[in-house]
Amino acid sequence: MNAVTTAVQGAGLGLRRALLGPLADQSPGAIGFLEATPENWMNIGGRYGRAFREYTERFAFVTHGLSLSIGSPEPVDENFVRRLKAFLDLHGIADYTEHLTYCSDHGHLYDLMPIPFTEEAVDYVAARVRRVQDILERRIALENASYYAAPGQQMSEVDFIRAVLERADCDLLLDVNNIYVNSINHRYDPAQFLDSLPAERVRYIHVAGHYDEAEDLRVDTHGADVIDPVWSLLERAYARLGPVPTLLERDFNIPPLAELMLEIDHINSLQARHAPPLRVANG
Repeated sequence: MNAVTTAVQGAGLGLRRALLGPLADQSPGAIGFLEATPENWMNIGGRYGRAFREYTERFAFVTHGLSLSIGSPEPVDENFVRRLKAFLDLHGIADYTEHLTYCSDHGHLYDLMPIPFTEEAVDYVAARVRRVQDILERRIALENASYYAAPGQQMSEVDFIRAVLERADCDLLLDVNNIYVNSINHRYDPAQFLDSLPAERVRYIHVAGHYDEAEDLRVDTHGADVIDPVWSLLERAYARLGPVPTLLERDFNIPPLAELMLEIDHINSLQARHAPPLRVANG
């Protein structure tokens, strides 16, 4: 089953300020697209603002937000959403994604907090997503998030995700590393979880590294290389979905670009392995 259509393709890389210089001579090719966090660029002018504009003119872009707080007890910050729309329109960026979490309650919590897996929360979040989509005039995608506690849980994680996506009529940003991390922390089969997600709603994929805190505890850090079990999950996703656009996340301990490109190249090779065969026209 095919995933939804997105404006990008291939293997992508998260744009961080530390990469502005190293990426200056990189042409679109091996790197098919870049991902930006809107909050980090919306109000930036001067040298960094000009550099960002140069990148959006050279590369295809997606955006992945941090502060929408879609499950927050507080009302949706509609002024922020309108500023976000202006930013996306200015740079011609179609794809906006966020976390299926919340991060504010009478102030910013500076972490991604788990939404209770309940029917009431499904309806609450779905209504907020529909409002955001109306303002943005874009269909958004929500990421299956890592979490370390499940307060008030009344339904499974996968049922909660499916219900929110269906009632909001939005898409899924599929994070395969988060599936692996959660599978260790909450003791479930990651392949079965992946297969239970709605393939028809996948916009694009995130892949990243994490930290082994203990034998039964993984922490989603985006600060290390991707490990083999996560690569295997990614390939399983391609086997089901085809070569969906995939973003390599690296937020700290950022190695030289040449090392990141090894992982980008691995994504490209996995995608090529699962690309549909070319059709040869009859003469």
